[in-house]
Amino acid sequence: MYAVVAITKHGVEIARKLYDQLPHAHVYYTDKFAKGDEAKKGIHLFSGNVRCLLAELFSAYRGLILIISLGAVVRMIAPLLKDKKTDPAVVVIDDKAEHVISVLSGHLGGANELTRKVANLLGARPVITTASDVQRTIAVDLFGRSFGWEWENENNLTPVSAAVVNEQHVAIVQESGERNWWTYDTPIPSNIRQYASVAEALEAEPDAALVVTHRLLEKEEEDILQNGVLYRPKVIVIGIGCNRGTSAEEIERVICDTLQQLRFSIKSVKALCTIDVKKEEEGLLAVANKYKWPLIFYTAEQLNAVPIDEPSETVFRYVGAYGVSEPAAKRYSGQQQLVLTKKKSGNVTISIALWEGER
Repeated sequence: MYAVVAITKHGVEIARKLYDQLPHAHVYYTDKFAKGDEAKKGIHLFSGNVRCLLAELFSAYRGLILIISLGAVVRMIAPLLKDKKTDPAVVVIDDKAEHVISVLSGHLGGANELTRKVANLLGARPVITTASDVQRTIAVDLFGRSFGWEWENENNLTPVSAAVVNEQHVAIVQESGERNWWTYDTPIPSNIRQYASVAEALEAEPDAALVVTHRLLEKEEEDILQNGVLYRPKVIVIGIGCNRGTSAEEIERVICDTLQQLRFSIKSVKALCTIDVKKEEEGLLAVANKYKWPLIFYTAEQLNAVPIDEPSETVFRYVGAYGVSEPAAKRYSGQQQLVLTKKKSGNVTISIALWEGER
């Protein structure tokens, strides 16, 4: 949700235009230039100093679109700044709507993207000064973000970003995850080179590295992260079955132990898959909710349509399917070969697949 704020006569006209064109935007402007239809439209009027209003809006909205001079905006928001991971996007529009300027939280907050969107709506020129955007290269803090990738070592984001924009040798090692991350219509810059393995990248002695993998790195591979960022793509598909009433603690323990044995990162889990008779299974629901994993349910008919290596008459008698964890993992991942076909541990049965490609 965005807030659009205006304090001048021309600014109010621009704000009203954005009200009509920008979904989910709340418009605020001074009552001095009220048109009389604000209550009907849901437009908010204010009186007095806009500084007080901005202090309220700063933490309440994902982004602020301010039709106020840039210098005034900088002075007003300076005391409100906390952290680039939590500060909202701030975009400034000049009083003639000729320029839309990305001011704050360009990457993580989405201000650069918002700037382009608003500029397009107004027929204005977007002004973006972030080095990676200007140079049309990789934004390290946004790499894979649209796919849900997570980074593990954020302390290196700044030095690795510097290496990218300063055209130093940057290695990319990608073992899993979406491959269509390069979105510019120009070639990848020559200072960014892709390697087939961490070992190959280390041998090339890069100045910085981006490593995309679901694996836990081995001790001898960890040197790549001295000036590197490790990304966790969402590729691990967990098929799971359990006895009725199995506790969340037992389910979680089996999942964590299994991933540790496979040397896989729990941050790379994409989905938890099972049979639809488990829709009310509290343990499964609790684990999925804790880790914010999608919990996917299949009918017995859907699971029986998947060829499996170890069909079970016993499982069929209870739930109508010849297997749960194995066919669920295969069906969601689209893979016929699983990393772990089936493991029984206490009240839990687990299978692991690796997802590839778009869904």
